[in-house]
Formats: sequence, C-alpha cells, structure tokens
Amino acid sequence: MPQKRTKQSPEIDVPAWVRGLPKVELHLHLEGTILPETLLQLSKRHDAEPLTAAAAKKLYVYENFLGFMDSFKAVSSRLKGPDDYELITYNMVRELAAQGIVHAEVYISFGIIFYWKHAEVEPFVEAIERGRVRGESEFGTTIYWLIDAVRHFGAEEAAKVFRKAAELRHQYPSIVGIGIGGDEARGSADLFKESYAEAKAAGLRLTAHAGETGGRESGAASIWSAINIGAERIGHALAAQYDPDLLEILATRQIPLELNVTSNIRTGSCPDFDQHPIREYFESGLMVTINSDDPPMFGSNLFEEYMLAYERFGFTLEQLRELAANAVEASFLPPERKLAVLRSVELYG
Repeated sequence: MPQKRTKQSPEIDVPAWVRGLPKVELHLHLEGTILPETLLQLSKRHDAEPLTAAAAKKLYVYENFLGFMDSFKAVSSRLKGPDDYELITYNMVRELAAQGIVHAEVYISFGIIFYWKHAEVEPFVEAIERGRVRGESEFGTTIYWLIDAVRHFGAEEAAKVFRKAAELRHQYPSIVGIGIGGDEARGSADLFKESYAEAKAAGLRLTAHAGETGGRESGAASIWSAINIGAERIGHALAAQYDPDLLEILATRQIPLELNVTSNIRTGSCPDFDQHPIREYFESGLMVTINSDDPPMFGSNLFEEYMLAYERFGFTLEQLRELAANAVEASFLPPERKLAVLRSVELYG
C-alpha cells in the first residue's frame, strides 16, 4: 500500500532537490512529447482550419488505453514533414533539460512513418538529428534513439523497421536500439524473435513494451515472451506482479523495468495509484526505473513522476537517488559516460 506524505522535510526544498538530481529517462516516445502549444503550431502549418486552443486540449482527453491510442494518433497525425519532427525534437530536449534530465533514450516510430505516411524515413531521421544536435548544444541533455515497431502492424513491417535502423546506425550513432510497442493482444513478442536476433547481430540493443495491458495470465506471458526474444529492458511490466516465478527471474537477472506510473493510471492499465506495484517491485529487489512515457498525453513529466514517487509512494530522497542510479545503469550509454553520470548522482546534494 502506497504511503502518503503529509509534508516535506523542513530541512530541504524537495522539489528543487528533485529537479536538480541528475536524471536519465529510458521510456519516452518522441511523438508523445508534443505539447498542446506545439500542436497548435503544427495545426497552423497543416490544417485548413487550425485547431483552437480548446480543441487542441480536447485531443489529450480519453478514457482508456484504446482511447489513448486514438488520441496519440490524432496528435501525431499533425506531424506531416521532416521540419515538424525537427521542431518537436528540439522542444523535447529543451523540456527534458528543464527537468534536470541529463540523458534520455527516446522511442521514435519508423512504423508510423512507413505505414501511415508511406514515406521513406531518411529525411525524417535527418530532421530529428538536426533537432537533437541543436538541442544538445544549447541545453546539454544528450539523446539516444530507440527505433520502435508497432506490434499490430505485423512481423514483416517490424523486420523492415529494424533493418532500416541497422542500416542507419552506421551514419547516425545516436540510433542505438529497437523496441516493439502497440497492442500486445494483436502482436505476441514471439512473432519478432527472428527480427530481434537479426537486430542484435547488427549491434542494436533490444527493448520491448510488455505486460502493460491484458489480464493476469496474458500480461505475464507477454513479459516472458519479451524476455525470451532477448529484450534487455522491459517497458511497463505491470503484469509481472501476478507471477512469482517471473518476479524471481526479473530480480535474479536484474532486468531493468521501465515503469510509467501515471501513464498506467491514465490509460486504465492500472485501476488506481494504490494498486500500482512500483513500491512492491522496488522492495522486492527489482531494477526499477521511473519514466514518463508520453508526458503531455498523461499530464506528468519525469520530474513530476519523481515527485509522485516521493509524495504518494513514500520513497525517500536516498531512494530517489537509487532510482536515478538505476536508470543510469540500465541505459545504453558507454561505460565511461555511465561512470561519470553515476558519480554526479552519488555526489549530488
């Protein structure tokens, strides 16, 4: 049961401390970082009748996971060309830096570009790289890209996405890994086993969304499948709480979990905060990391997720430091950068 705090420590300004804590984010979707004000800019560029501020805000309102998927599609559909991707990338880096995030590993969906836009990805990658380089130069936060395939588009489309990622990583070293997202019920991780092996052989790191939706058995089975195809990190992993054997494997192997608490509540994947397993996972010795997923869509960025862990789930500041260190350890940063960031986390405050 989460422990609620009634007041902050009198000796420390907790929000300022949390904001200043060097943080790494591991589960963030580029297309899900579009703020309502940025959506208005995109609408003015592309819509015959631009959205009003009220209409834009309504697109961020939904009732369940499928409603979220519809909202996500409605917002991201305003991304028409490469310049739009450059804009949202630069804005994302600016927002991350303002929260004290020193590094982020960000999903971008080639599947959406291939499948919805029927376009080649190279101009879009050039654009996000322009936004990344400019943002990193101005704000200091570094970005790696994880190329995301959409499960329910099928294994063939995913193979196409992963091969393109492998091809482009030679030109863009910031492309470091792959993942699968989307509707787990329509795309078991087992379908992507060969593609994951091929991606690994090409030098890409492997992640997977799993156990976010579905029942107790199907959700846990989804996580088992993700582990079995070689996923090095698991996104969400909500359903692991229902399978003691799975919890033991996750703890023993220290497989990093990319938890997204507010996301899970807003999509209805978890009924309420009191039933979220973040505290149980942490106390069971699992390698827990905190992430925001799609901040404007869920109304909570990474800084606010850390504050939620402190205020609602009773994590101490030292435990927040541990969570920050976990994210550094679980990142795909090279060893020397990891050590430097870990040192800054240890020495902070």
